[in-house]
Amino acid sequence: MRLHAIETDITRLAVDAIVNAANTSLLGGGGVDGAIHRAAGPELLRECRTLGGCATGDAKITGGYRLAAKHVIHTVGPVWNGGASGEPQLLASCYRRSLELALAHNVRSIAFPAVSCGVYGYPMERAARIAVRECSRFAQEHDAIERITFALFGSDALAIYQAELAQLTP
Repeated sequence: MRLHAIETDITRLAVDAIVNAANTSLLGGGGVDGAIHRAAGPELLRECRTLGGCATGDAKITGGYRLAAKHVIHTVGPVWNGGASGEPQLLASCYRRSLELALAHNVRSIAFPAVSCGVYGYPMERAARIAVRECSRFAQEHDAIERITFALFGSDALAIYQAELAQLTP
């Protein structure tokens, strides 16, 4: 299976790219975003300052600097407002745009956090369904990306993603 979920610290993964659940400024924040910026070092912030921010649902790529990952793909997920404000479409776009950038930069292995599930409040079950669906579709259409990892914080998140992955047909 090219898609899998693990409970881990995404900043420690030796993959071609990790995905950062960023804010629109790309200048760091809390949660995964802050952890990635701290682990990558000040060079990441320096490069992010040159990118002009990022729109919700889009993604941008930088170097990985002090991380084990070669690249960081920054994506801005939607804030959960009940689901009727385009949140599902924006979250799906985060995964598609991140994977498109990965493909364009010859990334063979990529790790995603649970985008928008922290302070942005997206319900984990709904987010996992979208994440797994979008990554599975992309993997079916493009075989260049060999491994897609969902790097999750906590056993509850892991169980939710594993349940979604178990529903995929081999």
